[in-house]
Amino acid sequence: MYKVFVGDKPIVLTTKVEMESNFKNYLLNTVHIGKVIKELNTTGLEEVRLIHKSEDKLLKKFLKKLPNVVAGGGKVYNDVGEILFIYRNDKWDLPKGKVEGNETIEKTAIREVTEETGVGGLEITKPLETTYHIFKRNGRHKIKITYWFEMRTSFKGDLYAQEEEGITKVTWLNDKQTEKALENSYANIKLLV
Repeated sequence: MYKVFVGDKPIVLTTKVEMESNFKNYLLNTVHIGKVIKELNTTGLEEVRLIHKSEDKLLKKFLKKLPNVVAGGGKVYNDVGEILFIYRNDKWDLPKGKVEGNETIEKTAIREVTEETGVGGLEITKPLETTYHIFKRNGRHKIKITYWFEMRTSFKGDLYAQEEEGITKVTWLNDKQTEKALENSYANIKLLV
């Protein structure tokens, strides 16, 4: 099962058909994705489930419905166990960004974290979940596929918010602060943290 977020509401890709309650079922092969996005954005519906018989083909078939944007990002820990957060579009988020040229996804993730926050000396410790969300640019919907990595750093320098990317704050948050920040964050970030 996969979850693709439209705002904070998920499109669930599944092989199971269940009785509808606070969600709607559609067949993945015949669904009009624009209609689903509109429904999630304008009604009280909590989620939409797209059903296909083959679990192996769920994601592949769904990703063909809209243009894909591939990104890499980091959940970065410092030496005292705090997590690096950015504040953008009035929400707490983790640093991430699009692949450039033919760089590896790991290089993308490290480059984007450094560009958006000023933090250097990053070391990837393990891959995390991949997240999916639908966004709109220039009147067109796209699917952002973000490959996340847990990272560590001993960086002690100044943090730098990349303002041209709409970032207004960069900060290290402890457990209690992270919990508070997640109250004003995205559903896919909550899954990672």
